[in-house]
Amino acid sequence: MSHGARLKELRERLGEIHDLRRAGWLLSWDQMTMMPPKGTEGRAHQMATLDKFAHELFVSEEIGQLLDGLSDHEAGLDPESAEAALIRVTRRDWEKARKVPPELRGEMTRAEVLGVPAWAEARKDSDFEAFLPHLEHHIELKRRYIECYADSGRSAYDILLDDYQEGARTEDVTRVFDRLKEVVIPLIREVASAEPVDTSFAHGHFPVEKQELFGREIIERLGYSSESWRLDPTVHPFATSMSINDIRLTTRYSEADLESIFHTSHEFGHGIYEHGIDPALERTPLVELNSMVLHESQSRLWENLVCRSRPFWRYFFPKVQELFPDQLGDVPEEAWWRSVNKVEPSFIRVEADEVTYGMHIILRFELEQEIFAGRLAARDIPEAWNVKMKEYLGLDVPDHAHGVLQDVHWAGGSFGYFPTYLLGTVASVQIWERMRADLPDLDSQMESGEFTPMREWLGEQMYRWGRRFTPDEMLERIVGGPFDAEPYLAYLQSKVEAIYGVRV
Repeated sequence: MSHGARLKELRERLGEIHDLRRAGWLLSWDQMTMMPPKGTEGRAHQMATLDKFAHELFVSEEIGQLLDGLSDHEAGLDPESAEAALIRVTRRDWEKARKVPPELRGEMTRAEVLGVPAWAEARKDSDFEAFLPHLEHHIELKRRYIECYADSGRSAYDILLDDYQEGARTEDVTRVFDRLKEVVIPLIREVASAEPVDTSFAHGHFPVEKQELFGREIIERLGYSSESWRLDPTVHPFATSMSINDIRLTTRYSEADLESIFHTSHEFGHGIYEHGIDPALERTPLVELNSMVLHESQSRLWENLVCRSRPFWRYFFPKVQELFPDQLGDVPEEAWWRSVNKVEPSFIRVEADEVTYGMHIILRFELEQEIFAGRLAARDIPEAWNVKMKEYLGLDVPDHAHGVLQDVHWAGGSFGYFPTYLLGTVASVQIWERMRADLPDLDSQMESGEFTPMREWLGEQMYRWGRRFTPDEMLERIVGGPFDAEPYLAYLQSKVEAIYGVRV
């Protein structure tokens, strides 16, 4: 068989596997948005079957033989070409996936499907005991998964991190987070002693139907199109995609405030990344993303650096005043901007401000390490959680819904994911600064509601490449240097000083 024929055969097989996996994603999206409650058991079987079958096809000897037959061809390719990347990335994924039995893969998927609705019900009732059996089962499955890589020489937590950030190491993440703690913890204390920001007008009655209209207006201006996207309500916001032109966003609303703006813009950031990938990479592993740090850099960039900025609100604040004249009609624009950037410790991660947010992530990162080092049993997680919330944010957690049950991630077995939120937030500032250097009129463009230059810059520099480069290589290409926490810390200091007149 010629190299061309082998490559064609590999692409066809990978395309079929990709289709099966995306069908599973569609079932997952449906479960979180449309499925009736009693459909859970059937859905668990359906998704486990799909995932197991896709896994079996991918780890087959036939895929390995095709890869072996392309080794000589790969050696003669430009290593930065899409063709070389396809062979290289597929080989890495194949070698990694081969270590996991299909039965375990299916069992993990089934546990996820059953765990998420159990979590949602337990969260509603603040009943940790009801969720505990699911949590214990997820941890046991993850330990079996980690054992599949016992000969890798990596720590248990490194193995979990690698699923969300290729090549990530616990010691490197710890080093970054320790540096953040050196600045963020004292900064939180300084803000606590400063004059508080008035946010009384930001709390009241904001009808959901008007919030939905405004949220859609924002993301349509940013780049959302109903021809390729959907936006639906759910318990815990997320984004997913069935293809480059089938992007599914979700959000949640509370009539008590307008936090839905930031939930929706966060998920838009995920969606625009996937929508911007080169269509030539569709139905291959290169359309999958090997870095949730880079993915979260975009959710956090659009949520915070765009949608909490002064230029953004110079354009959008008159529009939100028109929708909510009784609540916001007499509020000055500057007061509104200060209110959406208020710094105050709070219980819920997804509602946390930019300064305290990092401590929510560090708390989870530290607990996950304890769990998989065998030092923290599932039953004892709430107590450990509450101790760290008191230590880091000075808060006494009132119930489990405001504590250990607030996030969906552990209900889906996503241990090792949380660090990517904070690492992505750090990277978002590096990317933002590089973009501002290349687009000197960025502020004036945002003030006039013009987001096309920003979106096109990100698409050209970042989105279109998909998985053609490693995470470190991709960041280096975008910003011209390695991962660096200092721009993020300087950004936090500058914003806090502008609002509160303090810094550390």
